[in-house]
Amino acid sequence: MTDATDRAADRAADRAADPGPAAPGRSGAAGRPGRRNRRSPARALFRRLFLVNGLVFAVGTLVLALAPVTVSSPVLLTEIPVLAIGLALIVTVNGLLLRASLAPLDALTTLMRRVDLLQTGDRLEDAGNGDLTNLIETFNAMLDRLESERSASSAHALAAQEGERQRIARELHDEIGQSLTVVLLGLKRAVDRAPAELREELHAVQETLRESLDDVGRVARRLRPDVLTDLGLLSALNALATEFSQVSGVPVVRRLTPDLPVLSAEKELVIYRIAQESLTNVARHARADRVELSLRAEDGAVLLRVADDGLGEVRREGAGIRGMRERALLIGARLGIAAEPGTGTEIRLAVPADGPGQRET
Repeated sequence: MTDATDRAADRAADRAADPGPAAPGRSGAAGRPGRRNRRSPARALFRRLFLVNGLVFAVGTLVLALAPVTVSSPVLLTEIPVLAIGLALIVTVNGLLLRASLAPLDALTTLMRRVDLLQTGDRLEDAGNGDLTNLIETFNAMLDRLESERSASSAHALAAQEGERQRIARELHDEIGQSLTVVLLGLKRAVDRAPAELREELHAVQETLRESLDDVGRVARRLRPDVLTDLGLLSALNALATEFSQVSGVPVVRRLTPDLPVLSAEKELVIYRIAQESLTNVARHARADRVELSLRAEDGAVLLRVADDGLGEVRREGAGIRGMRERALLIGARLGIAAEPGTGTEIRLAVPADGPGQRET
Protein backbone atom coordinates (compact mmCIF):
# COMPACT_ATOMS: atom_id res chain seq x y z
CA MET A 1 0.00 0.00 0.00
CA THR A 2 2.84 2.33 0.82
CA ASP A 3 4.63 1.58 -2.46
CA ALA A 4 1.47 2.24 -4.41
CA THR A 5 0.95 5.50 -2.51
CA ASP A 6 4.56 6.57 -3.20
CA ARG A 7 4.20 5.79 -6.89
CA ALA A 8 0.94 7.74 -7.07
CA ALA A 9 2.53 10.65 -5.23
CA ASP A 10 5.53 10.62 -7.57
CA ARG A 11 3.29 10.63 -10.66
CA ALA A 12 1.22 13.50 -9.26
CA ALA A 13 4.38 15.42 -8.32
CA ASP A 14 5.77 14.92 -11.84
CA ARG A 15 2.65 16.48 -13.32
CA ALA A 16 2.66 19.38 -10.80
CA ALA A 17 6.38 20.19 -10.72
CA ASP A 18 7.54 19.51 -14.30
CA PRO A 19 6.39 22.39 -16.55
CA GLY A 20 6.75 20.42 -19.74
CA PRO A 21 9.31 18.85 -22.04
CA ALA A 22 12.91 19.92 -21.90
CA ALA A 23 14.07 22.86 -23.99
CA PRO A 24 15.47 22.13 -27.46
CA GLY A 25 19.07 21.12 -27.46
CA ARG A 26 18.90 19.56 -23.97
CA SER A 27 18.53 15.92 -23.19
CA GLY A 28 16.34 14.77 -20.32
CA ALA A 29 19.36 13.99 -18.16
CA ALA A 30 21.08 17.27 -18.93
CA GLY A 31 17.93 19.33 -18.34
CA ARG A 32 17.47 17.80 -14.86
CA PRO A 33 20.88 17.08 -13.34
CA GLY A 34 20.91 14.65 -10.48
CA ARG A 35 17.27 13.61 -11.03
CA ARG A 36 17.90 10.03 -10.02
CA ASN A 37 19.58 10.99 -6.75
CA ARG A 38 17.60 14.03 -5.62
CA ARG A 39 14.07 15.21 -6.23
CA SER A 40 13.33 18.82 -7.09
CA PRO A 41 12.22 20.97 -4.12
CA ALA A 42 8.66 21.32 -5.45
CA ARG A 43 8.33 17.60 -6.06
CA ALA A 44 9.81 16.68 -2.68
CA LEU A 45 7.53 19.08 -0.81
CA PHE A 46 4.50 17.84 -2.73
CA ARG A 47 5.39 14.24 -1.88
CA ARG A 48 5.73 15.07 1.81
CA LEU A 49 2.37 16.86 1.99
CA PHE A 50 0.69 14.12 -0.01
CA LEU A 51 2.00 11.42 2.31
CA VAL A 52 1.10 13.37 5.46
CA ASN A 53 -2.48 13.90 4.33
CA GLY A 54 -2.77 10.34 3.09
CA LEU A 55 -1.49 8.97 6.38
CA VAL A 56 -3.93 11.06 8.41
CA PHE A 57 -6.94 10.01 6.35
CA ALA A 58 -5.82 6.37 6.32
CA VAL A 59 -5.52 6.30 10.11
CA GLY A 60 -8.88 8.06 10.46
CA THR A 61 -10.53 5.53 8.15
CA LEU A 62 -8.94 2.63 10.07
CA VAL A 63 -10.18 4.00 13.39
CA LEU A 64 -13.70 4.41 12.06
CA ALA A 65 -13.60 0.88 10.65
CA LEU A 66 -12.47 -0.72 13.92
CA ALA A 67 -14.35 1.48 16.38
CA PRO A 68 -17.78 0.32 17.58
CA VAL A 69 -19.44 3.28 15.96
CA THR A 70 -22.20 3.14 13.37
CA VAL A 71 -23.79 5.86 11.29
CA SER A 72 -27.41 5.56 10.39
CA SER A 73 -29.06 6.72 7.22
CA PRO A 74 -30.37 9.29 7.65
CA VAL A 75 -27.95 10.52 10.32
CA LEU A 76 -29.39 10.70 13.79
CA LEU A 77 -28.92 13.76 15.97
CA THR A 78 -27.06 11.68 18.57
CA GLU A 79 -24.47 10.65 15.91
CA ILE A 80 -23.65 14.20 14.81
CA PRO A 81 -21.37 14.96 17.84
CA VAL A 82 -19.41 11.73 17.20
CA LEU A 83 -18.85 12.70 13.54
CA ALA A 84 -17.90 16.26 14.53
CA ILE A 85 -15.37 15.03 17.08
CA GLY A 86 -13.83 12.63 14.57
CA LEU A 87 -13.56 15.34 11.94
CA ALA A 88 -12.02 17.77 14.44
CA LEU A 89 -9.42 15.18 15.47
CA ILE A 90 -8.48 14.46 11.85
CA VAL A 91 -8.19 18.17 10.98
CA THR A 92 -6.16 18.90 14.15
CA VAL A 93 -3.70 16.06 13.59
CA ASN A 94 -3.35 17.00 9.94
CA GLY A 95 -2.70 20.64 10.88
CA LEU A 96 -0.07 19.74 13.48
CA LEU A 97 1.79 17.47 11.06
CA LEU A 98 1.70 20.06 8.27
CA ARG A 99 2.87 22.79 10.65
CA ALA A 100 5.84 20.69 11.73
CA SER A 101 6.68 19.90 8.10
CA LEU A 102 6.56 23.54 6.99
CA ALA A 103 8.21 25.07 10.07
CA PRO A 104 11.58 25.59 8.26
CA LEU A 105 9.80 27.88 5.79
CA ASP A 106 9.06 30.34 8.62
CA ALA A 107 12.75 30.41 9.56
CA LEU A 108 13.64 30.88 5.91
CA THR A 109 11.21 33.80 5.58
CA THR A 110 12.62 35.44 8.72
CA LEU A 111 16.16 35.11 7.38
CA MET A 112 15.12 36.60 4.04
CA ARG A 113 13.74 39.67 5.82
CA ARG A 114 16.84 40.33 7.94
CA VAL A 115 19.64 39.26 5.59
CA ASP A 116 22.22 41.98 4.86
CA LEU A 117 25.13 41.36 2.51
CA LEU A 118 27.28 43.73 4.57
CA GLN A 119 26.91 41.42 7.59
CA THR A 120 28.09 38.02 6.48
CA GLY A 121 27.69 34.59 8.05
CA ASP A 122 23.92 34.63 8.58
CA ARG A 123 22.78 31.22 7.38
CA LEU A 124 19.88 28.84 7.91
CA GLU A 125 20.89 25.59 9.55
CA ASP A 126 19.50 22.31 8.31
CA ALA A 127 18.01 20.51 11.31
CA GLY A 128 17.21 17.32 9.44
CA ASN A 129 14.16 18.64 7.63
CA GLY A 130 14.20 15.90 5.02
CA ASP A 131 12.63 17.14 1.80
CA LEU A 132 13.37 20.81 2.64
CA THR A 133 17.13 20.19 2.88
CA ASN A 134 17.59 20.95 -0.79
CA LEU A 135 15.74 24.27 -0.46
CA ILE A 136 17.85 25.31 2.56
CA GLU A 137 21.11 24.35 0.85
CA THR A 138 20.12 26.24 -2.30
CA PHE A 139 19.27 29.38 -0.33
CA ASN A 140 22.56 29.25 1.61
CA ALA A 141 24.48 28.75 -1.65
CA MET A 142 22.69 31.78 -3.11
CA LEU A 143 23.79 33.88 -0.12
CA ASP A 144 27.38 32.65 -0.56
CA ARG A 145 27.31 33.63 -4.22
CA LEU A 146 25.77 37.05 -3.55
CA GLU A 147 28.30 37.83 -0.80
CA SER A 148 31.17 36.78 -3.08
CA GLU A 149 29.86 38.96 -5.92
CA ARG A 150 29.27 41.88 -3.55
CA SER A 151 32.80 41.55 -2.18
CA ALA A 152 34.29 41.48 -5.69
CA SER A 153 32.28 44.50 -6.85
CA SER A 154 33.15 46.40 -3.65
CA ALA A 155 36.83 45.65 -4.22
CA HIS A 156 36.67 47.12 -7.72
CA ALA A 157 34.69 50.15 -6.55
CA LEU A 158 37.04 50.88 -3.62
CA ALA A 159 40.10 50.45 -5.84
CA ALA A 160 38.64 52.92 -8.32
CA GLN A 161 37.80 55.28 -5.45
CA GLU A 162 41.35 55.16 -4.08
CA GLY A 163 42.74 55.77 -7.57
CA GLU A 164 40.48 58.77 -8.04
CA ARG A 165 41.48 60.13 -4.63
CA GLN A 166 45.14 59.89 -5.52
CA ARG A 167 44.55 61.63 -8.84
CA ILE A 168 42.65 64.50 -7.20
CA ALA A 169 45.30 64.78 -4.47
CA ARG A 170 48.06 65.06 -7.08
CA GLU A 171 46.14 67.75 -8.96
CA LEU A 172 45.52 69.68 -5.75
CA HIS A 173 49.17 69.49 -4.76
CA ASP A 174 50.81 69.93 -8.17
CA GLU A 175 48.47 72.43 -9.81
CA ILE A 176 46.33 74.31 -7.31
CA GLY A 177 48.93 74.19 -4.54
CA GLN A 178 51.72 75.43 -6.79
CA SER A 179 49.50 78.12 -8.30
CA LEU A 180 48.55 79.40 -4.85
CA THR A 181 52.22 79.36 -3.84
CA VAL A 182 53.14 81.50 -6.86
CA VAL A 183 50.32 83.92 -6.05
CA LEU A 184 51.45 84.08 -2.41
CA LEU A 185 55.04 84.90 -3.42
CA GLY A 186 53.84 87.58 -5.85
CA LEU A 187 51.62 89.05 -3.17
CA LYS A 188 54.55 89.17 -0.78
CA ARG A 189 56.57 91.23 -3.29
CA ALA A 190 53.54 93.50 -3.81
CA VAL A 191 53.25 94.01 -0.05
CA ASP A 192 56.91 95.04 0.14
CA ARG A 193 56.39 97.72 -2.54
CA ALA A 194 52.89 98.82 -1.49
CA PRO A 195 52.21 102.11 0.28
CA ALA A 196 51.89 101.97 4.05
CA GLU A 197 48.12 102.58 4.00
CA LEU A 198 47.57 99.43 1.86
CA ARG A 199 49.95 97.07 3.61
CA GLU A 200 47.52 96.11 6.38
CA GLU A 201 44.83 95.06 3.90
CA LEU A 202 47.37 93.20 1.79
CA HIS A 203 48.66 91.42 4.88
CA ALA A 204 45.11 90.26 5.61
CA VAL A 205 44.75 88.98 2.04
CA GLN A 206 48.13 87.30 2.39
CA GLU A 207 47.06 85.48 5.57
CA THR A 208 43.80 84.36 3.94
CA LEU A 209 45.71 82.99 0.97
CA ARG A 210 48.15 81.19 3.25
CA GLU A 211 45.25 79.59 5.12
CA SER A 212 43.72 78.52 1.81
CA LEU A 213 47.04 76.94 0.83
CA ASP A 214 47.12 75.07 4.14
CA ASP A 215 43.54 73.87 3.56
CA VAL A 216 44.45 72.57 0.11
CA GLY A 217 47.40 70.72 1.58
CA ARG A 218 45.21 69.26 4.33
CA VAL A 219 42.62 68.04 1.81
CA ALA A 220 45.36 66.51 -0.34
CA ARG A 221 46.80 64.66 2.65
CA ARG A 222 43.38 63.31 3.56
CA LEU A 223 42.85 62.09 0.03
CA ARG A 224 46.31 60.53 -0.27
CA PRO A 225 47.97 59.64 3.06
CA ASP A 226 51.61 59.70 1.95
CA VAL A 227 52.69 59.31 5.58
CA LEU A 228 51.08 55.84 5.58
CA THR A 229 53.33 54.72 2.73
CA ASP A 230 56.44 56.54 3.90
CA LEU A 231 56.37 56.13 7.70
CA GLY A 232 53.88 53.33 8.41
CA LEU A 233 50.51 52.84 10.04
CA LEU A 234 51.35 54.11 13.54
CA SER A 235 52.81 57.38 12.28
CA ALA A 236 49.82 57.83 9.98
CA LEU A 237 47.35 57.34 12.86
CA ASN A 238 49.32 59.74 15.06
CA ALA A 239 49.24 62.36 12.32
CA LEU A 240 45.52 61.73 11.79
CA ALA A 241 44.79 62.18 15.50
CA THR A 242 46.87 65.36 15.68
CA GLU A 243 45.11 66.87 12.67
CA PHE A 244 41.71 65.91 14.07
CA SER A 245 42.45 67.62 17.39
CA GLN A 246 43.70 70.76 15.67
CA VAL A 247 40.62 71.07 13.47
CA SER A 248 37.89 69.97 15.91
CA GLY A 249 39.43 70.97 19.23
CA VAL A 250 38.58 67.54 20.71
CA PRO A 251 41.55 65.83 22.43
CA VAL A 252 42.44 62.32 21.33
CA VAL A 253 43.84 59.79 23.81
CA ARG A 254 46.15 57.50 21.84
CA ARG A 255 46.96 53.94 22.79
CA LEU A 256 48.93 52.67 19.82
CA THR A 257 50.97 49.52 20.48
CA PRO A 258 54.15 49.34 18.38
CA ASP A 259 54.61 45.54 18.35
CA LEU A 260 51.92 44.69 15.80
CA PRO A 261 51.74 41.61 13.56
CA VAL A 262 52.60 41.96 9.90
CA LEU A 263 49.82 43.52 7.82
CA SER A 264 49.58 43.98 4.08
CA ALA A 265 49.45 47.46 2.57
CA GLU A 266 45.79 46.90 1.70
CA LYS A 267 44.88 46.07 5.32
CA GLU A 268 46.82 49.06 6.65
CA LEU A 269 44.95 51.31 4.24
CA VAL A 270 41.59 49.89 5.39
CA ILE A 271 42.53 50.46 9.06
CA TYR A 272 43.56 54.03 8.28
CA ARG A 273 40.42 54.79 6.27
CA ILE A 274 38.08 53.37 8.93
CA ALA A 275 39.86 55.35 11.66
CA GLN A 276 39.63 58.45 9.47
CA GLU A 277 35.90 57.95 8.83
CA SER A 278 35.28 57.25 12.52
CA LEU A 279 36.95 60.49 13.58
CA THR A 280 35.09 62.38 10.87
CA ASN A 281 31.78 61.07 12.23
CA VAL A 282 32.81 62.13 15.74
CA ALA A 283 33.53 65.65 14.53
CA ARG A 284 30.25 65.90 12.61
CA HIS A 285 27.70 64.17 14.84
CA ALA A 286 28.98 63.09 18.25
CA ARG A 287 29.49 66.42 20.09
CA ALA A 288 32.14 64.63 22.11
CA ASP A 289 34.58 66.08 24.61
CA ARG A 290 37.08 63.24 24.34
CA VAL A 291 38.04 60.51 21.88
CA GLU A 292 40.10 57.38 22.46
CA LEU A 293 42.06 55.84 19.58
CA SER A 294 43.72 52.49 20.23
CA LEU A 295 45.47 49.89 18.09
CA ARG A 296 46.79 46.66 19.52
CA ALA A 297 47.43 42.99 18.75
CA GLU A 298 44.96 40.45 20.12
CA ASP A 299 44.62 36.71 19.37
CA GLY A 300 46.37 36.76 16.00
CA ALA A 301 44.58 39.90 14.85
CA VAL A 302 44.99 43.66 14.99
CA LEU A 303 42.22 45.44 16.88
CA LEU A 304 41.35 49.06 16.11
CA ARG A 305 39.10 50.87 18.57
CA VAL A 306 37.67 54.39 18.26
CA ALA A 307 35.47 55.44 21.19
CA ASP A 308 33.96 58.81 22.12
CA ASP A 309 31.88 60.18 24.98
CA GLY A 310 29.37 61.97 22.79
CA LEU A 311 25.66 61.58 22.11
CA GLY A 312 25.90 57.88 21.30
CA GLU A 313 23.10 57.95 18.73
CA VAL A 314 23.23 56.01 15.46
CA ARG A 315 19.72 56.37 14.06
CA ARG A 316 20.57 54.84 10.71
CA GLU A 317 23.65 53.67 8.89
CA GLY A 318 24.57 56.24 6.28
CA ALA A 319 27.07 56.10 3.45
CA GLY A 320 30.01 56.49 5.82
CA ILE A 321 29.21 53.47 7.99
CA ARG A 322 28.26 51.33 4.98
CA GLY A 323 31.56 52.30 3.38
CA MET A 324 33.38 51.13 6.51
CA ARG A 325 31.54 47.81 6.40
CA GLU A 326 32.44 47.34 2.75
CA ARG A 327 36.10 48.02 3.45
CA ALA A 328 36.06 45.57 6.37
CA LEU A 329 34.52 42.83 4.20
CA LEU A 330 37.15 43.48 1.56
CA ILE A 331 39.95 42.23 3.84
CA GLY A 332 37.92 39.69 5.82
CA ALA A 333 37.77 41.86 8.96
CA ARG A 334 34.97 42.16 11.53
CA LEU A 335 33.46 45.57 12.18
CA GLY A 336 31.32 46.24 15.25
CA ILE A 337 29.49 49.44 16.15
CA ALA A 338 28.06 49.95 19.64
CA ALA A 339 26.18 53.13 20.51
CA GLU A 340 24.62 53.92 23.88
CA PRO A 341 22.63 57.17 24.15
CA GLY A 342 24.25 59.62 26.53
CA THR A 343 27.41 57.52 26.88
CA GLY A 344 29.04 57.50 23.46
CA THR A 345 29.83 55.36 20.44
CA GLU A 346 32.48 52.69 20.05
CA ILE A 347 33.76 51.31 16.75
CA ARG A 348 35.83 48.12 16.81
CA LEU A 349 37.63 46.60 13.84
CA ALA A 350 39.34 43.21 14.09
CA VAL A 351 41.75 42.60 11.21
CA PRO A 352 43.35 39.16 10.80
CA ALA A 353 47.14 39.32 10.67
CA ASP A 354 49.07 38.16 7.61
CA GLY A 355 51.78 36.29 9.48
CA PRO A 356 53.36 35.58 12.86
CA GLY A 357 56.08 38.18 12.50
CA GLN A 358 56.07 41.73 13.81
CA ARG A 359 56.43 44.93 11.92
CA GLU A 360 59.58 46.88 12.62
CA THR A 361 59.10 50.22 14.32
